[in-house]
Amino acid sequence: MKTVNLYEANGFSEKAFKKFLVHDSPYFRIINFNFNPGQELPVHNHDLEGQLSLVVLEGEGLFLGADGATIPARAGDVCISDISEPHGLRAKTTLRLLVTIAPPL
Repeated sequence: MKTVNLYEANGFSEKAFKKFLVHDSPYFRIINFNFNPGQELPVHNHDLEGQLSLVVLEGEGLFLGADGATIPARAGDVCISDISEPHGLRAKTTLRLLVTIAPPL
């Protein structure tokens, strides 16, 4: 068993969003992203089978999708998609995001 405190392990950067690999195994990967207002993870996808979840831990923003699609994102929201589906996120406020990918890329 392992524990990680995301608030202690990963802070914020003014230049770009901060990325922290929380866990990596053959079964799944967990990544913590921290964004300042206006920072974003651009829409992208991966040519693989599997799924991912985007969990907003703190803050507000937009989940981003194909063809300019947006869905409001706020603390407590979970977005689940296939890895091959275009996905991304833009922060409106300081935002903490937890991403789980299975199987890992």
